[in-house]
Amino acid sequence: MKRIILTAAGLALLLVTGCIVTSVNPLYTEKDLVFDPALVGAWGEDNDKDTWAFEKAAQKKYKLLHTDGKGRTGTFEAHLVKLGKYQFLDLHLIDPGEKEEWQINELAAVAMIMRPGHLFFKVSQIQATLQLSALHEDWLQKLLEKDPKAIQHERIQFGTNDYRNVLTAETKDLQKFVLKYADSEEAFGDKPGELKRKDAPSAQNPKKK
Repeated sequence: MKRIILTAAGLALLLVTGCIVTSVNPLYTEKDLVFDPALVGAWGEDNDKDTWAFEKAAQKKYKLLHTDGKGRTGTFEAHLVKLGKYQFLDLHLIDPGEKEEWQINELAAVAMIMRPGHLFFKVSQIQATLQLSALHEDWLQKLLEKDPKAIQHERIQFGTNDYRNVLTAETKDLQKFVLKYADSEEAFGDKPGELKRKDAPSAQNPKKK
């Protein structure tokens, strides 16, 4: 499975061996949603094309334009979720940007693993930097090998040796699962990735000639 690098200020935001965990259902219900205007804007590295550009889309909803290191942009619906003392970012793919698989934005490709699904990140901080941590796929696999009933899921196979575990649990069960491991360094990593503010790129992919 392809490694996906989400770049950040001074270091890689995250190097996920395998891919980011995908969920069929959202991490939120309407009562869990919050809106923080501090999230609006573009985040990433000054000298890197990888950019997370958030816009306000509704009272408690954002639009995210994610541009990867190759300049390919995917469009996501984003929600900031408050669960107990924790905040999470739930992303749902709207438009991968291109129809050809090899040209699709990297984060969009992860979200499309079964059908346009949900990706979520633990948000440790929004000011002065945006700190994000993703649930690690390799940790999830080890957990499910020990306890297949830890969380409802479906194993999707690609070719002979590659596969992914896609979470299929209902939102309430997904929330319980995430909260149970929210402080686990093995689940979310021991250090969040950091993004700093930068100028937003164009949302349009270059047109083919």
